[in-house]
Amino acid sequence: MKVYLILSAAIVSSTAFVAIAKDAPIRAVVNKQHVIDHWTSERRQKAIPRDLYLDKQGNGYIRANNGQLTAYGQAKPTPQKGKPGSDTTPPTISNPSPSDGVTVSGASQTFSVQASDESGVRSVTLEFEAPAGSGNISSFNANNTSGDSWSVALNFNQGGDFNWRAVAADATKGGGNTAASEWWSVSVDLNGDNGGGSGNDGDLVSNAPWADGGVVQTAAGRLFYEMPTSRNLRRWAGYVCSGTVINDGRTGRTVIVTAAHCVYDDANKAFARNVLFIPNQAQTTGSGTDSNCDNDPLGCWVASFGVVENNWSDRTFPDNIPWDYAYYVAFDDNHQGPGSSDIEATTGSFTINFQAPQQGSGGADQTSIDYTRGMGYSYSDDPNFMYCAENMTSNGPDNWWLANCGLSGGSSGGPWIQPNVNALEVMSVNSWGYSDGSPGMAGPKLNGTTAQCLFDVAVDTDTTDTRDGSAGVIVSQVSCP
Repeated sequence: MKVYLILSAAIVSSTAFVAIAKDAPIRAVVNKQHVIDHWTSERRQKAIPRDLYLDKQGNGYIRANNGQLTAYGQAKPTPQKGKPGSDTTPPTISNPSPSDGVTVSGASQTFSVQASDESGVRSVTLEFEAPAGSGNISSFNANNTSGDSWSVALNFNQGGDFNWRAVAADATKGGGNTAASEWWSVSVDLNGDNGGGSGNDGDLVSNAPWADGGVVQTAAGRLFYEMPTSRNLRRWAGYVCSGTVINDGRTGRTVIVTAAHCVYDDANKAFARNVLFIPNQAQTTGSGTDSNCDNDPLGCWVASFGVVENNWSDRTFPDNIPWDYAYYVAFDDNHQGPGSSDIEATTGSFTINFQAPQQGSGGADQTSIDYTRGMGYSYSDDPNFMYCAENMTSNGPDNWWLANCGLSGGSSGGPWIQPNVNALEVMSVNSWGYSDGSPGMAGPKLNGTTAQCLFDVAVDTDTTDTRDGSAGVIVSQVSCP
């Protein structure tokens, strides 16, 4: 019997644990017909994309139902305070991104470091010498984007060679301690070729309908769900995201990978309810998104519960950016509409690649090993299945980055695939973009994280609380290997 330790969704703030076994005889039961009936045409039309954004200072936003961006989770965590004068050790600075000596492509670049200290880190400043060796120093205050990560987003008006370093101050009272890193070098190429691969931009796709069909399209789908408007869980609002069917090796059920912000409301601390998954909605015989599962070629499935990591549920965006990955579990008999109820046999399925992907060659060349497609159901392009494609880079230590991706609202949680779509391997999902309307899509890193542990929990779990706001499991990071 395989057992995982999870935090009960009903006792998120507690230290209690619940054990759930793979051979548990009781499975999570949701009222399928209630969910199907809930999503009337009016409710579907009122559902909006649940999209998260960052400004260039690292502040978080969410788009409201009036189309305007509103502040979201902008309060920063309070650093742990040391006793006055007790800490004489300066902060530790590590993991510069971009790493020393690399070439980056494009005018918009994010620079980040990790800074830690036993008393907490009060501030981080990034200093730039432009051009390298000139002695001209400019300083920028970094934002604490998540955990120990501090970053600054810059726009370069000219390329060339630059030096940069970080200066960090801890939170010790009485002036504190300050540390400066070594100087790192970076070259900025505004033409888009950073020295790797061919530098060919001819295969750049910012936002276009997916025209090649196949399992890529049938296994990906639109997610409808509700999340509360406040912590009292009295009123709920409808949202849309995207997700992808993943082969879980079991019969009668499947796992759907998506973004954590499409599964668990980190502000109001509740799991989504009334979750409906519609694969291959691009080929609906209706005029677009409606309330009829019968005109969707594969029908719809009601998801029973979600799985997230406690670092996502305990924190609030943007402090939980590294953990924006999650899963839904759907059972075959929660199917409505045409076709077989066996979801994996009907839609086909992907696997998840938890190994480190390729990145950093720059440009947009299908022959590059890091050529990456981000995909999803953008609501503004309903009902089309949309994609962007280019060579993948990184945005700080926690995210992969598609710098020219123009996918719009509703694509959150959609799959990232590299380099060959026929491999049917997901290596990230759509997570967040910038609030100023500039292109670019971030995706969480599934390698070197708890993403595989959460997937194993989703595979092995059949029973959870199904009450509104509690339909899911929160996996404690300490229980993951």
